[in-house]
Amino acid sequence: MVKVIASSLRKGNVVEKDGKLYSILFAENIHPGKGTPVTQLDMRRISDGVKVSERYRTTEQVERAHVEDRPYNYLYQDGEGFHFMQMETYEQIAVHPDVVGDYAPYLQEGMEVTLSVHEGVAVAIELPQRVTLEVVETEPVTKGQTASSSYKPAVLSNGVRSAVPPHIQVGTRIVVMTADGSYVERAKD
Repeated sequence: MVKVIASSLRKGNVVEKDGKLYSILFAENIHPGKGTPVTQLDMRRISDGVKVSERYRTTEQVERAHVEDRPYNYLYQDGEGFHFMQMETYEQIAVHPDVVGDYAPYLQEGMEVTLSVHEGVAVAIELPQRVTLEVVETEPVTKGQTASSSYKPAVLSNGVRSAVPPHIQVGTRIVVMTADGSYVERAKD
């Protein structure tokens, strides 16, 4: 275990509290005009999936668990969860759906991800920041609509809804952020 200051914790880190491991889902440093700056953490207990919120002073020490971050390739999903393979050893690991969480729609076969593994169990996942998907449903272009700030709704090939510029049509491949599904650019391929 390593002690770190609370303000250095980020999403995906694993901390130990009262002998149990927690994966950080959301971390925010709050600096009020008056009073002590604090770090607000939303965490999920790894053993049973219970979500908790904690608030620490930004300078407070927190136990960070030792996890190994290793690259894995995504293989497939079944009743046991999501299956990944370590490329050097060909060792496979099944990851619980709670660990993958909101990232599940963005997983693509063969995609390289980083898994945080603690004692043989995957406790957190990190996907590439951007992924290329196809637009499968969107409204037709409306003449006279300015391209500056108006976006239209679209459904992507993974089922996620996003907002795209008016010139994007069905069948266009676009790049989106895996964190929130927001449009980045038209795919270059």
